[in-house]
Amino acid sequence: MMIERRLKPSIQVDLTPLIDVVFQLVIFFMISSTFKTAPGIELALPESGSAQAIAVSELGIYAVSDAEVYVNKILTTADGAEAVIASELEGRDAAEVKATLEAGAQAPYQLVVDLLDALRKNGVTGVGLATRPGEPSP
Repeated sequence: MMIERRLKPSIQVDLTPLIDVVFQLVIFFMISSTFKTAPGIELALPESGSAQAIAVSELGIYAVSDAEVYVNKILTTADGAEAVIASELEGRDAAEVKATLEAGAQAPYQLVVDLLDALRKNGVTGVGLATRPGEPSP
């Protein structure tokens, strides 16, 4: 004698489409987001009529005052900047490194000269001075 059994319907949720959608959203937000490379300091850069956009440099120097100078997000002073630059350039060819110097419009000119000297003493010759675009001169 044969007993018939009723088959119960199998209820399974397919998670593959859900995983695909979540993966696509993650990729979208990774691509569309921007990241700030400079430390969280505010600098009022001087204006320049001939300012040009440059690519991201390998060595960034941000001068706020004599007591507050950042070298690639490392806080130092104007006197200690040369040693920090040397440690950041360790193992690299200094002549190939591109550096960007950003100093506030109210920063002393001597501070900018001291930082340029520190870069030159470490062998860095490609230095860009950051400014904000202004009105072009006639």
